[in-house]
This record gives sequence, C-alpha cells and structure tokens, in this order.
Amino acid sequence: MENRWLKPIVILIISCLILGFTMLLPVSAAITGQQPTVDIPTVTSSPRGAYVVVNAATADADSINVRAGPSPLTEKVGVLLVGQEANAVGRYGDWIQIEYPGVPGGKAWVFGNLVTLFGGDVPVVEPPATSTPQTTKTIDPTLAAQFIITAQPSRLPTFTEPAPLSIPTFAPETGATAPGNIPMGFVIIGLGALGIFIGLISLIQGR
Repeated sequence: MENRWLKPIVILIISCLILGFTMLLPVSAAITGQQPTVDIPTVTSSPRGAYVVVNAATADADSINVRAGPSPLTEKVGVLLVGQEANAVGRYGDWIQIEYPGVPGGKAWVFGNLVTLFGGDVPVVEPPATSTPQTTKTIDPTLAAQFIITAQPSRLPTFTEPAPLSIPTFAPETGATAPGNIPMGFVIIGLGALGIFIGLISLIQGR
C-alpha cells in the first residue's frame, strides 16, 4: 500500500520542480539579453584657463590683499586666503588681474610674488583709469594739540640773604655798693658778725 502512493508523490514533486525551473529561465534570459537602445553621452571637460593660487611660502600672513589697481597705494577691495584660487585674466608689471566678483567690473589685482600662476601665461593689460590712490591719514593739528602736554620749565631755587644776626648786649648790674666798690651785702654780713661777736663778749663779762 505504501509503495503504491510513494511513486505518484515522487513524480508530482519532480514535475513541480521542472515546472518551476521552466518559468524562471525565460525571465533571466530576457533580462540578460536586453541592450540599451540609446547612446550614453560622453562627458568632456573644457580647459579652465589661467588661474592663480595664493602661495603659503611667499604670503606674509594667512591672507593677501586684493586691490583695485596694480599698486600698493590703490584701494584695498578684499583679501584672498592662503590656498584660495582665482581666475587670472591679465598682467601689468608684477601684478596679476583676477576675476573678483563684488567689485566694480568684477576684476581686481593681486601682487604676483604672493601667488602662483597655473594654466599658462596671461596677456598684458592696461591698469584701470579709475583706480583711486589710497588716502593718507592725516592728523588734525587742532585735535592733536589737545593731547600734547608741554612740560613747564622748573624754576631754580632763589637764595634770599637772611637778616643780620642781632647779638643782645647786657648792661652791667648796678647795685648798692659801699665806698671802694664793696658790695653792700658784704658790709651787712660783716656788721652782723661783728654784732654777734660783741654780744658774746658782753655776755661773758656779765657772768
């Protein structure tokens, strides 16, 4: 009994597997056989042209000045950082004209020794006629005078002669004196002593 059902079951499984593979094969063949019907465009780059890069070895700081004309006396219109690039359009002496958006005409100048030029040389151009020299700062003399302190000369000490020294003089004391310039004190003492002596003698004789 078991052998009778085993054979149909095996045949059914094999049939399902064959049917499954048959359904998958056309799909994969269609996918692998599909080819593009349009042309893929080729991307081509156009040459950039001349440009400058701020050279870190020659720049004095982290940036360089961008000026309105090819002179250090012209107005400063901006800066370029070290490593920054800009398209170069011309040259005048040691200065290179670059594209610099945001300024009149969209062009400005950098000193050639501070940048490195790539992409070939650039033509010589005339400097702009409207380049304004950088104004020199002046000091208002009236304002500066308020902050200038003038040292007053010190006066030398003057010598004033002192008043003449007055030495007091003392007059000799004139008291009562006896004849011969004997002070009266000695005369009184002498008379007192004489009286005492006479009194003693009288006392002795009375005994």
